[in-house]
Amino acid sequence: MTTPIFDFVKKYSESDTVRFHMPGHKGIGELGCEKYDLTEIFGADVLYSADGIINESENNLSSLYGTAHSFYSTEGSTLAIFAMLALVTRHRAGEKKPLILAGRNVHTAFVKAAALLDLEVEWLYPERSEHLCSCEITAPDLKKALSGMEKMPRAVYVTSPDYLGNMLDIASLAEVCRKYGVPLLVDNAHGAYLKFLKNDIHPITLGAAMCADSAHKTLPVLTGGAYLHISKDFPELVGGARRALSLFASTSPSYLTLASLDLCNKRLAEDYPEKIVSLAEKIAEVKAKISSLGFEVAESEPLKIVVRAGEPLADHLRGQGIECEFSDSEYTVLMLTPENSDSDLERLLSAIETVERKAKPLSFKAPKPHERVMSIREAVLSECESIKIESSLGRICASPTVSCPPAVPIVISGERITREDIELFKHYGIEFVDVVIE
Repeated sequence: MTTPIFDFVKKYSESDTVRFHMPGHKGIGELGCEKYDLTEIFGADVLYSADGIINESENNLSSLYGTAHSFYSTEGSTLAIFAMLALVTRHRAGEKKPLILAGRNVHTAFVKAAALLDLEVEWLYPERSEHLCSCEITAPDLKKALSGMEKMPRAVYVTSPDYLGNMLDIASLAEVCRKYGVPLLVDNAHGAYLKFLKNDIHPITLGAAMCADSAHKTLPVLTGGAYLHISKDFPELVGGARRALSLFASTSPSYLTLASLDLCNKRLAEDYPEKIVSLAEKIAEVKAKISSLGFEVAESEPLKIVVRAGEPLADHLRGQGIECEFSDSEYTVLMLTPENSDSDLERLLSAIETVERKAKPLSFKAPKPHERVMSIREAVLSECESIKIESSLGRICASPTVSCPPAVPIVISGERITREDIELFKHYGIEFVDVVIE
């Protein structure tokens, strides 16, 4: 597997070239990485009109994932989400707003994309939901929703895996979408590694038209490195993808991040998949041991450990020098990759063994359907004010407000705030909310 981006950056960093170009540090600085931090100079290709080393590297990535084409983002899955929505919702003459059918546990990036693209959204709510992050949508749920719609959506959009490691049956959802002639889009930010398990369960393999992967979350990639994957079943989307990405992206992509994405291809083509499989087996053993200590370990994707014991456990782990990914009053979430050593796992188990108190989870109410007063775009772009949540009852939400993680909106822009919402805001320690000035 070639590494054309890294090779170019390394060669340039070792040359005696005088840098009369951006960035301003000129390859010198205390971080130590400045010499590798380039811009789109001669020979470095251009990310959103790539025909050189970036295109070669993306072709390598596409071969690894078996896609029509996979594109790099140095601005996370957020950019990939924006782009894939733009690709399926291009406005047609005489048509009203494009419609998307989406699971309610979307990341705030989806809401911002809906505002910028002026999308109409209908929400899929599961029959039973126990957390803000979760939205258990089944194939029958989706079929029922699609069969009852007055007009077909441009796409169905779901999040899998979610922040708590829950995974949807993407294959079944994709089959329903095929029957209705609607592409399935997946926010797979937490699942870039799923391609490389013993059983390939990546969304593209299972039938999704497009998906967004945050490579930096589960693969050895610098923060911001992500992928937009397009299925071989939807080759017509490839031609407009760079244009869609460029609509929302910076014209100054990070070559540090690009080089790390490039090097990751090489590792995935070598022994990294075996390391992922081995780690998944070790994590399964660790989950069993945590359960034997009296904790409830939630069923989750292979590289997450999700314990139904919230902030007291997270605080205890932090006191032992272990930082988790996310915690609230109910769950503690730990994300692992092959870069975590066996000693890391042993240290985790030792720390959990010394927990003095194993708090029971609090009762949690997930968001329910709301009164929609304005479109998402109207609300996001409206004149607004920031007020205390105690004074927000009955006001119209302007911008989605929630901590990140989990970055799942409690109220969607344009919806009226309820008493239940205020309790959820308090649950996440949110004191102020932006509301529309009426």
